[in-house]
Amino acid sequence: MHGLGNDFVIVDARGSARAPDQQQIAAMTNRKTGIGCDQFIVLHDAEQAAVACFMRIYNAPDGTEAEACGNATRCVADYLMRDSGENAVDIQTVAGVLKCTRAPEDQITVDMGAPNLDWSDIPMSKAVETLYVSFTDMNLPDGVAVNVGNPHIVFFMEEKVEAFPVDQYGPKIETHALFPNKTNVEFCNVIDRQTIRMRVWERGVGITQACGTGACAAAIAGMRRGLVDRQCKVILDGGTLSFHWREKDDHILMSGPATFVFKGAVEI
Repeated sequence: MHGLGNDFVIVDARGSARAPDQQQIAAMTNRKTGIGCDQFIVLHDAEQAAVACFMRIYNAPDGTEAEACGNATRCVADYLMRDSGENAVDIQTVAGVLKCTRAPEDQITVDMGAPNLDWSDIPMSKAVETLYVSFTDMNLPDGVAVNVGNPHIVFFMEEKVEAFPVDQYGPKIETHALFPNKTNVEFCNVIDRQTIRMRVWERGVGITQACGTGACAAAIAGMRRGLVDRQCKVILDGGTLSFHWREKDDHILMSGPATFVFKGAVEI
């Protein structure tokens, strides 16, 4: 499946004692010699009642585990809801339980919960003001650090992000000493009060067509800076996601499409 070109291999291992190991996952994520994907998703039996599954997320190319992935959550939610015939499902992840619903026009909405905005929750290696994070060793504007289940740093650029060398700056920021667990990196232009244009460098993966948690982080960063309204859209290379940062409980809701590509069987 894919969400705006951010693609996934999803293995439903519920009810089974077997699941791919890290070496097998790394082999299957390879686009030349395996199936190929940005992230590999394994669904296990849930640890809580009334939750459909426990979703684990592994990055290509090495099979390292990630805490959260908004696009993958939408794809898994679509798969589970089609299987059950229901229009709502709860999915357990390392970052917590995510509530998902089917929205109009076959969009999938995920309640990503309340973002973490303190430096220690990102996490960062020292106390900083997360709304304005300075990188004195790079020619970049101050970034905004956000955790939406995984760490992000968002930059609002003057130059057009389509021409920005994401492949040069992305890996440097990802592995910067400020981020002990590394970080995802978003480069953004504000188009108007309701629209952000974003490109992303995903931690452990590289440039991808879309990143759901990255778009969440960009929306939250723009709202915190007063650049966009609490309901806005984020345009990624692969398409558009919509966001609503709800005032009543501080939760951010993400809505977008989930697309089925093909299914098959793999021996492990």
